[in-house]
Amino acid sequence: MNDGIVREQLYQRYIEPTKKKRQDYVGIEIEMPIVNLDKQPVDFSVVHTVTDRFIRHFAFEPAGIDDEGNIYSAANQETGDILSYDCSYNNLELSLGRRKDLHAIRQCFRGYYEFLQKEFGAYHYTLTGMGVNPHRTINRNVPIPNGRYRMLFHHLNSYKNYTVPMFFHSYPEYGTFSSASQVQLDVDYDDLLTTLSVFSKVEPIKALLFSNSVLLGEHEELLCCRDMFWENSTHGINPHNVGMFECSFDSIDELMSYIESTSIYCVERGDKYINFPPVNIMEYFRQASVTGEYFADGAYHSIEVTPQIDDIQYLRTFKFEDLTFRGTVEFRSVCCQPIADCMTVAAFHVGLKNRLHDLDQIFENDHVIYHHGYTPSELRKMFNNRALPSFVDEDELYAFAKRIVDLASDGLSARGYGEESLLAPLYDRLEQRTNPARKMLTLREQGTPLEEIILQYGAI
Repeated sequence: MNDGIVREQLYQRYIEPTKKKRQDYVGIEIEMPIVNLDKQPVDFSVVHTVTDRFIRHFAFEPAGIDDEGNIYSAANQETGDILSYDCSYNNLELSLGRRKDLHAIRQCFRGYYEFLQKEFGAYHYTLTGMGVNPHRTINRNVPIPNGRYRMLFHHLNSYKNYTVPMFFHSYPEYGTFSSASQVQLDVDYDDLLTTLSVFSKVEPIKALLFSNSVLLGEHEELLCCRDMFWENSTHGINPHNVGMFECSFDSIDELMSYIESTSIYCVERGDKYINFPPVNIMEYFRQASVTGEYFADGAYHSIEVTPQIDDIQYLRTFKFEDLTFRGTVEFRSVCCQPIADCMTVAAFHVGLKNRLHDLDQIFENDHVIYHHGYTPSELRKMFNNRALPSFVDEDELYAFAKRIVDLASDGLSARGYGEESLLAPLYDRLEQRTNPARKMLTLREQGTPLEEIILQYGAI
């Protein structure tokens, strides 16, 4: 296929939507672990029962049915709100349809959450606000039985087949026990490059404030293992598909070149999800066919795939700042937060987006974390750890982080919805020099039972 055709389609998919003038909407996705407080694996029949009751109560309509006839996704057509299960039935996700006011989103989330907690509570289950399911070693970490998640699970488990010069972790099932808090914000064409660049620079501060995914009993010095899960899996074979933008872009052409450097690893043909070793998107369309695998009748089968231009829709990257086909940037590096603090993630990003160029200037002139020889990615990895890097002055670091939160508060105040109050938990973390992961480890060291922490992080 002609390279020019592919480039034009990529431009139409990712760049053109940012030129459309839109309202300043916010979309929020909150994934949450489901925990059986009897310290037994989550019984998926309980999950299906609660799902059915939720759908009836809130007048949602089934949107996804697995191969065993169970609902894994349901939506409210009026609001755009979605209840779904991400990767497995151990991980519940609430996606709140786009709205302007974060307080309205919070009120809607609260109504759904309180209903779910009541229903799960009848079985001695709970939802909680942790980035790693605290019962991951107890649960059945299996994918939802449908084409997409079975394909994804197979793709991640294929890491042993590769001889690429990179480290693979041994948690290919991580999607079944890791939970995130993601935000989508409309981005204008004129601000696109600055948004990707400056929010990449914010990532180390986000690690400091929001880290909340600890592998209890393993690697407890790592406060946010979320990055490792993605970057050191088959998703990270092409590093341009994951993590941060290591380069700044001086033009849209340079951004397009970056998009052209990413890889595709799956497509769909009829009712078959097909995965294959990641291949550069431009190279994919230059080939007459690609050999992949699909699942049928209890086994995987080889199949030859002829590239079609519509396959661009299956180009999935997992960047911390991910440009989407909706004309939005999805911020996806933050772990699920304690439920009472769940709106801090959106509030932080919305406020900073509203002060984008001020934020850019702060980082241009910073010497607290930058200009010490480290890239944003290297700093993010350092701040993901319990021990801060030795070159950083802790007092200066937290003062600098407060300056960023203050700017977010100012940006929210200018919106006129009173949303700046949602940042209060971040000010508490700054004052105490902690984050949810640090707090959890401290509580554990003080003898607080894990089940008590689970309930505490699940309180709203």
